[in-house]
Amino acid sequence: MSTSLKEQITEAMKDAMRSKEKERLGTIRLMLSEVKRIEVDERIDIDDARLLAVLDRMVKQRRDSISQFEQAGRQELADKEQTEIVVIQDFLPQPLSEEELATMIDDTIASVGAESMKDMGKVMGIIKPQIQGRADAGVVSGVIKAKLG
Repeated sequence: MSTSLKEQITEAMKDAMRSKEKERLGTIRLMLSEVKRIEVDERIDIDDARLLAVLDRMVKQRRDSISQFEQAGRQELADKEQTEIVVIQDFLPQPLSEEELATMIDDTIASVGAESMKDMGKVMGIIKPQIQGRADAGVVSGVIKAKLG
């Protein structure tokens, strides 16, 4: 049986502790504490799909912070957030290339017979789980709107 994403992150934490990688360890601990918070709040064991959504959200939050820090002239804080993004992305699947994404969108539009903006929800509903952690949903949404509009 393959190891779960949560187990991989836990192993990475142990490796970071052994090799004394302070920044990496801090980011991994943030990831695991977020997992723990969800598991305690919702009384569940988090699965890989939900964990990918959590990691995806953590990357998005850091991207938002980077733009705010850069606007405020706080480059050292922006750099710290960027370092955290790199660590989190180690646990996300490979990002989709533009070609892969375009093909996926075209195939989904064809499979649901989408013809106009009123079909946007159907297309996003199918595509969203497939792009989790692999593409920015906002970008994907924009591409779909352009194709349907």
